[in-house]
Amino acid sequence: MTTPVRRHRGGAMQDRPLGWARNPLTEFDQLLSEMSGLIESTVGGAAPAVAWTPLADVTESDGAFHVEIELPGVKSKDINVEANGQELVVTGEIKEKERKGVLRRSTRRTGAFEYRLRLPGEVDTEKINARMSDGVLTITVPKAEVTKPRHVEISDTTESTGSSG
Repeated sequence: MTTPVRRHRGGAMQDRPLGWARNPLTEFDQLLSEMSGLIESTVGGAAPAVAWTPLADVTESDGAFHVEIELPGVKSKDINVEANGQELVVTGEIKEKERKGVLRRSTRRTGAFEYRLRLPGEVDTEKINARMSDGVLTITVPKAEVTKPRHVEISDTTESTGSSG
């Protein structure tokens, strides 16, 4: 069976099969963005604003969860971080810049964003630390003392047989 190949208008074949090295989520995101723009242009901007989710990495160490969220161009004063039990919520808004001239193309995200994360264990919400550096928000969420793994030593007991006499 042959793999379908996309042909350019000139008839030359593309060097990759259809769908090769494509990210379907990116295409879906672009489609959603285009549909949102179409709705706004049709309704006249009366469509409700939908918060988008920024890109993030979540890692876990022995003592804490570490969340890195990409928010280029956002000031720390425009970000709200809340922790409630095991849920971490980061919200904010990237405002559209005033520009001179005609904007020919824009692929940057603007508007309200929201990142929600439910952590798998109990956390110490009093000791959460957040800092912004080079467009990346880094949040450290310490684990509660109860959930930290603890190594338990196993002691050997030798059964001593008493003298039977």
